[in-house]
Amino acid sequence: MTAAGRAAPRALPVGRHALLLEVGTAAEAQDLHAELLRRRAAGTLPPVREIVPAARTVLLDGLADPAALAADVARWEVPPQAGTGHAPVLTVPVRYDGADLADVAALWGVAEDEVARVHSALEFRVAFCGFAPGFGYLTGLPEHLHVPRRATPRTAVPAGAVALAGPYTGVYPHSSPGGWQLIGRTEAVLWDPAREPAALFAPGTRVRFEVCA
Repeated sequence: MTAAGRAAPRALPVGRHALLLEVGTAAEAQDLHAELLRRRAAGTLPPVREIVPAARTVLLDGLADPAALAADVARWEVPPQAGTGHAPVLTVPVRYDGADLADVAALWGVAEDEVARVHSALEFRVAFCGFAPGFGYLTGLPEHLHVPRRATPRTAVPAGAVALAGPYTGVYPHSSPGGWQLIGRTEAVLWDPAREPAALFAPGTRVRFEVCA
């Protein structure tokens, strides 16, 4: 991957039919994931069963010849956020009344009621999923809005809690322990095994949060 002076991804074989592509930054991983999806949709990617992004890697599983694809990827020019600009935006209504709203406001240097305005004005993108079924790690917070995790995690965070940690926004799909800063809550169902797809958030999904009373 040579676009914008980036190094080619490090390709690591995983078993006989999988390949792990490792890059230097989260943004590069998102760009690579988007490019892989674009090429699969265009029919220019070899058949693959799964494409799974993470913070700085993308795993491809079910490949017939991982080594051949690794050699091919090294020559790709990957543009920023390839093929995502025209994707539909998922709107998630949020009540901004989280338990850590005051702390986040202080970290941002704004009044408490400004947190909702600032956060809802941004567009986010699901970079990858993990931690729990339906939990997406959403990028889109400018660096000056990054916040640390809580010093002491909570033993139970309610389902639907909208939270921040580092560069990410996340929504807890069900009650679980967690150390992210809680700024609000939503009634949206993040994970429903009876729904197709079960997860509301999928890697690459564009998301906006909407203030609701």
